[in-house]
Amino acid sequence: MKNITRLVSVLLLFILNMYAFADTPKIISLEGKLKSLIPANEPGCSVGVFEKGNAIIKKGYGLANAELNIAMSDNNVHRMASVSKQFVAMAVRLLADQGKIELKNDISIYVSDLPDYGAKVSINSIIGHTAGMGDYDLISTYGYPKDFIAEEGALNLKAVSGHPFRVGNEDYLSVSEFHDVVKTLPLVIKPDTEWRYSNMGYIMLAILVEEVSGLTLREYTDKYIFKPLDMNNTFFADNAVELIKNRAYGYAKDESGNYINDMTNLFVVGDGGLHTNISDMQKWNAQFDAPKLGKNPNVFIQEFMLPNSSLPVSPEIGADILYANGQFISKNENGKLVSHSGGWLGANIMYRRYPDNQFMNLVMCSNTSIDVKNIADTIDKWYFSE
Repeated sequence: MKNITRLVSVLLLFILNMYAFADTPKIISLEGKLKSLIPANEPGCSVGVFEKGNAIIKKGYGLANAELNIAMSDNNVHRMASVSKQFVAMAVRLLADQGKIELKNDISIYVSDLPDYGAKVSINSIIGHTAGMGDYDLISTYGYPKDFIAEEGALNLKAVSGHPFRVGNEDYLSVSEFHDVVKTLPLVIKPDTEWRYSNMGYIMLAILVEEVSGLTLREYTDKYIFKPLDMNNTFFADNAVELIKNRAYGYAKDESGNYINDMTNLFVVGDGGLHTNISDMQKWNAQFDAPKLGKNPNVFIQEFMLPNSSLPVSPEIGADILYANGQFISKNENGKLVSHSGGWLGANIMYRRYPDNQFMNLVMCSNTSIDVKNIADTIDKWYFSE
């Protein structure tokens, strides 16, 4: 009888754990808020809200493919834009953990054919955006005025016709060609003097991974990160013409307010390019509480969470924020916050972790007209206020 009672108790506990958040009034209220922010008949978002590894919300809203009227789900694969950076930082730190590089060393020790920067440019400084490297200046992407003069050291690509390079489906540049251009760029400012966000720096880190390991960034991360974490739907998409299963197609609105396809043929990886879904991001998130990577996983993840520099993030991003290996570290009224956003053609992403609560807030939208920050803020307010 005691064994039967014990078995029933275990089963009840298991069921309660599975359905702790299911269909309660609180969850229904969040569902209503999300549905009001993400229209059901327009390109939408996959949303993942987790506490202590348990899913509060894990589903899609709106459409994954507007042409075929296919609903978004939690299984759709999204381009993660700059949220990709923490995965690149992880790859670089794993190289160091394997004894193949030293993070304090100059990048030129490991990457060939770089210009003379006139100063030491450490790998750690590149990871932390304090290396003084420039960034994209692609006029067609960010709507700069026609008389915009890009600063020296920035990436200023032109198409064969002579006009500014377009990162949609108009112009094309191979990964190797892009890398060759990045290797020629001088520094914008002296290293380790100020925090300055640089996508080009993370392209350089991808080059570092490839030249040191002999594998592409896609191959290296698959072998040493995604397979060990059982992230089977995650990869760096470095092939412009490959078919991506369960892809959430990207959309934007034109000047008339009509939806148009908003995709890119620039499949250079490092600053972005990661593709994944909610379930795999749940596994990535678990890595911070129960680490598996590195020779000594607990020490490795603790070091991964340390800022690369004491230099604060630029004031326009926010006060009292530091940067740690592809993650913004800050505090708000809800406690310690680890976060990164991502924006690119057809991708609008917000990923937030509150370590003290083991709370994860992930919004992955394939519609650049949706206010992803507002959705993430709404989820935070719902969770912490109630």
